[in-house]
Amino acid sequence: QVQLVESGGGLVQTGGSLRLSCAASGIIFSPRVMGWYRQAPGKQRELVASMTSGGTTNYADSVKGRFTISRDNAKMPLYLQMNSLKPEDTAVYYCNVESGRGGYWGQGTQVTVSS
Repeated sequence: QVQLVESGGGLVQTGGSLRLSCAASGIIFSPRVMGWYRQAPGKQRELVASMTSGGTTNYADSVKGRFTISRDNAKMPLYLQMNSLKPEDTAVYYCNVESGRGGYWGQGTQVTVSS
């Protein structure tokens, strides 16, 4: 079973930047959509950004212009560059890949933005 592993989270001050990475332990066949989700305490998990196999991106309104999703040569690793971070960006960030053989989730990485 392929596993996803996120890294790059941490504590940063308001206005700072972080770059999250998501690596896969094996090959994911026919990936359709790769994305980043986040879940803050007491809130539902929400989509932050996604990218289709064709390169089309989608961002939550709250992160547009601040976050950028990218990948290496249409494959893993998947990245999320986060700039101008705000306290409301504090959450556990999860990597997700939807493929023709099912969906994969990472264990998450904590991002904390201090005010």
